[in-house]
Amino acid sequence: MPKKYELIKFCHRVHQAGYVAATDGNLSIRMPDGTILITASGKRKEDISRSNICRATLEGGLLSSNKKYSTESKLHFHIYKQRPEINAVIHCHPPFATAFAISDKSLDVPVLPEIILTLGRIPLCNYAAPSTDALPNSLNDTIQYANVFLLQNHGAVAVGKSINEAYNHIEKLEHYARVMLNAELLGGAKQLSRDQIDELYRLAPTVYGSNIDARNRY
Repeated sequence: MPKKYELIKFCHRVHQAGYVAATDGNLSIRMPDGTILITASGKRKEDISRSNICRATLEGGLLSSNKKYSTESKLHFHIYKQRPEINAVIHCHPPFATAFAISDKSLDVPVLPEIILTLGRIPLCNYAAPSTDALPNSLNDTIQYANVFLLQNHGAVAVGKSINEAYNHIEKLEHYARVMLNAELLGGAKQLSRDQIDELYRLAPTVYGSNIDARNRY
């Protein structure tokens, strides 16, 4: 499937999942030639079509006419510059994950094996005003290894080697946030012990087919 249609597909999926409202959120894909496809500003994700996809250089130069790309483009470009292996970025406001972000409550705790071995650490980045240089810079402490980021008083970001992987990451994050909220209502989640966590990392190469970046381990 052409990359532009992949981006459109996941824009619709993000809306259908309830991770955005109205014109919120933005998605992008890095093309093989290094240019970036990114959603246009002020468009509902359920209505995104070919005419609402902008093409830009990594430095922010607009290559498509009569369009204005997302106001959060700086966030996307910054991630791509710092992570050459990343080819897709999704920024949205999934309700449960965002609730943790605006409550200043961390999801960065070792509770579910599947989260530990796929998402890894879940940093809560300090608040920065949307569309400013401070927003992408708020990711800097963990940008080199994290797969998802909570943005304080804002929302969430997920990255991936493909747009499908980035979507899987944001979906896992939101599901985990729902589970953790329910656990809090039941008295709190029980964290895994150091020995249990280390066992997961030993199993990772055979069970999940890859090693976990040491920087992304508990």
